[in-house]
Amino acid sequence: MTRTATIIGGGVIGGGWAARFLLNGWNVQVFDPDPQAERKINAVLANARLALPALSDVPMPPEGRLTFHDTIGEAVEGSEYVQESVSERIDLKKKVYAQLQQANPGILIGSSTSGFKASDLQEGSPAPHNIIVAHPFNPVYLLPLSEVSGSPKNPPEVVAKTVQIMKDIGMFPLVLKKEIDAFIGNRFLEAVWREALWMLVDGVATTSEIDDAIRMGFGLRWGQMGLFETYRVAGGEAGMRHFMAQFGPALKWPWTKLMDVPEFNDALVDLVATQSDAQSGAYGIRELERIRDQNLIGFLRTLKDRNWGAGKVLRAHDEARAVAFHTTDVTPKAEPLTMAHMQVLPGWIDYNGHMTESRYYFANSESVDAFLRLIGAGMEYVAGGHSYYSAETHIRHLGEAKLGDRLRGELQIISADEKRFRSFVRIMKGEDCVATVEQLCLHVDMGTGKTAPASAEVFAKLKSIADAHTGLPLPEGAGRAVGQKI
Repeated sequence: MTRTATIIGGGVIGGGWAARFLLNGWNVQVFDPDPQAERKINAVLANARLALPALSDVPMPPEGRLTFHDTIGEAVEGSEYVQESVSERIDLKKKVYAQLQQANPGILIGSSTSGFKASDLQEGSPAPHNIIVAHPFNPVYLLPLSEVSGSPKNPPEVVAKTVQIMKDIGMFPLVLKKEIDAFIGNRFLEAVWREALWMLVDGVATTSEIDDAIRMGFGLRWGQMGLFETYRVAGGEAGMRHFMAQFGPALKWPWTKLMDVPEFNDALVDLVATQSDAQSGAYGIRELERIRDQNLIGFLRTLKDRNWGAGKVLRAHDEARAVAFHTTDVTPKAEPLTMAHMQVLPGWIDYNGHMTESRYYFANSESVDAFLRLIGAGMEYVAGGHSYYSAETHIRHLGEAKLGDRLRGELQIISADEKRFRSFVRIMKGEDCVATVEQLCLHVDMGTGKTAPASAEVFAKLKSIADAHTGLPLPEGAGRAVGQKI
């Protein structure tokens, strides 16, 4: 059953939330009186469609349905969750909550507020327990952090429901133990922002030089280890205690101006804006967003490959979606087995815009590896000293796969005995076969490096599938040699 979320406010953050929910299979209902809201959200969504799937190693679920509504009441009808992302004015937010709770009294409302505490937002509400902070970071469709902050009026089950919804759309919900203005992330950003403004005002550095100090130095460390873990490493073998002893006295030195704020006036605005235009004005905003997204994808995928930091969140979300949306066969049947679901990602594409040859072999490997796990010859079996090795492989390209295409691997066993099996994988795009891969695998004793009979348990499972496929016609193209006439 498709789930539904409501987005109130369709700016940069609201558009990011809409994209995050939509691309994770939710229907999204939007209310924003701005006549440009639909155009703005679709522009954000276009960038998200290019970016978010590139972080996934399983196919994304079917995209939800996006609708725009003329009233808050219409937008919240049938919804299970609301993400409020209107302007940072508490009177406006409370007005929105009143209308939401009148139209749908039990609805859970998460606020994207950058600084208001939940207890502030709840004042005057007939159902304060259903209003909670869920503060994201831009771009919402890529960055996983959501700071979840409630008040004593939010019961544990409301916090737990908010956390689960965030996890369901691939986010990392960080629950604050104690209410605080601006939460955790923005308090750090405010401190850095104040220091940056003082450096500009005092003529110490330009906007470009300040950004270079971040992106060429500590920003790279923070992206994968944060603050305390970074400093723990800086302490060397003696660890954090040594670091504190070495650098602790600097806390009393007058390095920063955290408690002072430069006067906010036209001169400050002109200083920042002029330097920022010189630094980045050659790029349009949408172009900068795409550059940012592609850089983040590379960084996040590296973390994902290492199962570290934000990469852990991406891996866990892949695993959850693979179970929820993409079923594979687990028992023998008298037809080819669906063994793998895949989606063509940006890194799979060659200079012609088509899926590159190596990825067809990868699609076959995903299908055969899933089959090996099905018959009990997965990694635990390999750890015991036995494995199936590929001896021969023959691929035929029958169609084209392009960026975003959803593929599945269907496997048929043509023959099998105690020491080998011959598989035939069809790589399907819908009902069209884009490639076939025929493969001979030998069972090997890894200790001796020679073929050997499979274990009785593995062979029994293999034979049951082979027997079920005995009556199937030989696949068209099976046994062909390279260059043989069609």
